[in-house]
Amino acid sequence: MPLFGLSSPGPFFGNKVRAFWNLQILGWLGWLGLRGVSGLAGGQSFGFLIPVVVSAITGFSVTLILSVCYRALFSKRPILMWGASFGLLIVATSLWAFIDAWVIQIVNPNSESGFTGLLLALVYVDATTLAAWSALYFAINYFLQLEEQTDRLLRLEAQAASAQLAMLRYQLNPHFLFNTLNSISTLVLLKQSEPANAMLSRLSAFLRYTLANEPTAQVTLAQEIETLKLYLDIEKMRFEDRLRPHFHIDPAVARARLPSLLLQPLVENAIKYAVTPQEEGADITLSAQLAGENVRITVSDTGLGLSADGADPTTGHATESTGVGLANIRDRLAQAFGEQHRFEARSGVEGGFTVIIEFPFQPDGQVTIGTERT
Repeated sequence: MPLFGLSSPGPFFGNKVRAFWNLQILGWLGWLGLRGVSGLAGGQSFGFLIPVVVSAITGFSVTLILSVCYRALFSKRPILMWGASFGLLIVATSLWAFIDAWVIQIVNPNSESGFTGLLLALVYVDATTLAAWSALYFAINYFLQLEEQTDRLLRLEAQAASAQLAMLRYQLNPHFLFNTLNSISTLVLLKQSEPANAMLSRLSAFLRYTLANEPTAQVTLAQEIETLKLYLDIEKMRFEDRLRPHFHIDPAVARARLPSLLLQPLVENAIKYAVTPQEEGADITLSAQLAGENVRITVSDTGLGLSADGADPTTGHATESTGVGLANIRDRLAQAFGEQHRFEARSGVEGGFTVIIEFPFQPDGQVTIGTERT
């Protein structure tokens, strides 16, 4: 167990053993210098320095023994720790004062002060020094302990946030996978190898992006749009002309950062509730532009609206079958941007469903994307 026995809050305590010795040596050198200079300034002869040097060496050694004892007591119950520490402090003070008085008697045998008088005077000085050293020792340890607890709490919170984001991020719709694989199987049975191979390649590219990226990572809007196109290419092979996606992306926001795969569940919901129920299909429009210092993204469709299915679009219940509901998207926005985001979902009076997302514009890299309509 290290001398301080606790984690480092900063570079100075990065190596706790080295930090202890640095403080110990510098502290006692400072004590020696202060005692020596004050004695010489008071008219003492240079012979005065001999007992001062011996006293510094003794104090240095005694505090090393105290540090070992304190370290052993630090994890004990408070009443035991403080009681034993106080007892050790009394013993150490008595020992140090006895050695100091003995050395002074040897160096100055003709001193007018008797041994008892010197001992009593030195007890006060040495007790003050050791009490200050002990207070500093415990203060540093408690400071490091507090820093360790704070760091541990921050790490746990970060791990919890990361785990939550990972859970939300990896909730891929099983129906999408089932339908895609079923479509590929049907194409193979019909010996339509070229479209089957194309669909399989697009699915592979989409899954590679989904599983390879860090769940807590942020991507640019341009990258998110390219991923959406992979997803829509797969779905267009199923729905053909019934699925009509449109993109209106302002090049100024192409570099905006957002959580990866944030928009895919919105498009997935639009396909489920707008394209699938209608024989003529539906248009799905995704637009993104600056709104002051924020990025505003709108995903809308020309379907019947979620309320037509008896669902409350503000709760996310209607999208439970997708694995990632509207509530999960709100959670991911809150994790990424705190209170600096807006999420609004509503159905139109004459049908259709719209989701509006706003978050701070945080550019990343140099990415360009043109306004496109497909």
